Amino acid sequence: LTGSYANRYGRDPPTSVSLGLRMEEMIFNLADTHLFFNDLEECDQVHIDDVSSDDNGQDLSTYNFGTDGFPAAATSANLCLATGVRGGVDWMRKLAFRYRRVKEIYNTYKNNVGGLLGPAKREAWLQLRAEIEALTDSWLTLALKALTLIHSRTNCVNILVTTTQLIPALAKVLLYGLGVVFPIENIYSATKIGKESCFERIIQRFGRKVVYVVIGDGVEEEQGSKKHAMPFWRISSHSDLMALHHALELEYL
Repeated sequence: LTGSYANRYGRDPPTSVSLGLRMEEMIFNLADTHLFFNDLEECDQVHIDDVSSDDNGQDLSTYNFGTDGFPAAATSANLCLATGVRGGVDWMRKLAFRYRRVKEIYNTYKNNVGGLLGPAKREAWLQLRAEIEALTDSWLTLALKALTLIHSRTNCVNILVTTTQLIPALAKVLLYGLGVVFPIENIYSATKIGKESCFERIIQRFGRKVVYVVIGDGVEEEQGSKKHAMPFWRISSHSDLMALHHALELEYL
């Protein structure tokens, strides 16, 4: 989106930015159309199950989200953002229903994003993915090789910590074909609490007896990894991705 990749690798910045903007539009379109982002933008959660305790488990197969009276984001913002303030029980249940449906959609379509998009958008999506792969010299393919290897192991999991809000992050994961290697329960949004706090939540969930390896390119995740004594694998080039895959193949990691 900034053209920094293009400048670094001798690509055309306007072309690069244009592809980024097209993908961004597709991400928010998917988030708005299928993942209730209009309703949930101001009610962002760190994790998909954070409001599940407010869900009474009722059957949603014939539930009409469009007419359930859930306030639009603009009017509900104060309910979501004011610290310690929660909406009424009815409002919280409707919020929880939306996150449950998002989870169902993610799990249903993570192997078939084209089915969610429909034929016309599917073609545009595949074309855009191909153009981005060509511009980035197969960056995504290289990353996916390593992630797929990790995912195939019975004793390893992929966990994603992102500064993107949770709903657009889920849309992004789906559109980049990463839903197959990132179970929705392993995706955390650091928008509200920061990456280090997400790391702490992950440690609470999986315990301290497992080995964590932080893979990334940012200062925040590097600092968080140091604080928790986790090895940090920096990814700043294609060779870093290839080295990661090689280390995984040889079972150094």
